[in-house]
Amino acid sequence: MEKYKEVERSIITTYRKKIWAVFIKTIKEYNLVEENDNICVCMSGGKDSFLMAKLFQELERHSDFPFKVKYLVMDPGYKKEVREKIENNLSLLKIPAIIEKSDIFDIADIMGGKPCFLCARMRRGFLYKKAEALGCNKIALGHHFDDVIETTLMSMFYNGKIQTMPPKLLSDNYKGMELIRPLYQIHEQDIINWTKYNELEFINCACKFTERENEFDSKRKEVKEIVKELKKLNPIIPHNIFMSVHRCNVDTMVGYEIDRSYYDFNTEYERKRKKCLEEKSQ
Repeated sequence: MEKYKEVERSIITTYRKKIWAVFIKTIKEYNLVEENDNICVCMSGGKDSFLMAKLFQELERHSDFPFKVKYLVMDPGYKKEVREKIENNLSLLKIPAIIEKSDIFDIADIMGGKPCFLCARMRRGFLYKKAEALGCNKIALGHHFDDVIETTLMSMFYNGKIQTMPPKLLSDNYKGMELIRPLYQIHEQDIINWTKYNELEFINCACKFTERENEFDSKRKEVKEIVKELKKLNPIIPHNIFMSVHRCNVDTMVGYEIDRSYYDFNTEYERKRKKCLEEKSQ
């Protein structure tokens, strides 16, 4: 059996419960894939996006309704050996991806400031633009369960606000374009296990900025360690963090934002109190 067939088989057999079933559940629960969609599966070259690509290949084969998939790798300025590794993995796993070169790394470096934020923003814009040119109405990114809870905690710890990573998002600048996260409920450890089981090697972090020792602190790494310690205290804590953004009780929030409009606690409280007094006087 060829390597790519072994990999595909492992998804629907060995990892059927941990990966395939969770992927399908996520697609259905958040209505991520619809009839006649044209989805651009965006690949960085890492384990998450490669797994996502293979999952979409399986879904396209077995779906009850028609939709199209295109595979796009954005090269922001990778080194030659990194680019070659990505190309080799695409060939090995039979993923017909288009590779688009950009100079995002160089631009982020020249502009200074916070390169990670700037780079991520430019990457997103690049992907939307290319997906639109390919006739796609959705882009799929490989963020997983751990990314969601880490992003939630990072926002609380370092930005002083409760903000998370939603399973799908409407683009502000590219009308009619949506961003979807099909790995939303898949745990990173299961992706790692799948990678090791199939003896696959993907790029880890090929960002040029991480090579500068101590120049930029990895807040995500810090939060990842915190979650790991919390899990030792109680294994259900990561799940509860994830579920907390699904069951937010707005009535208890001191302030919240909807469609970029801020709702102040005092204003809402006085409105409710006035209503209560009016009902009492009747």
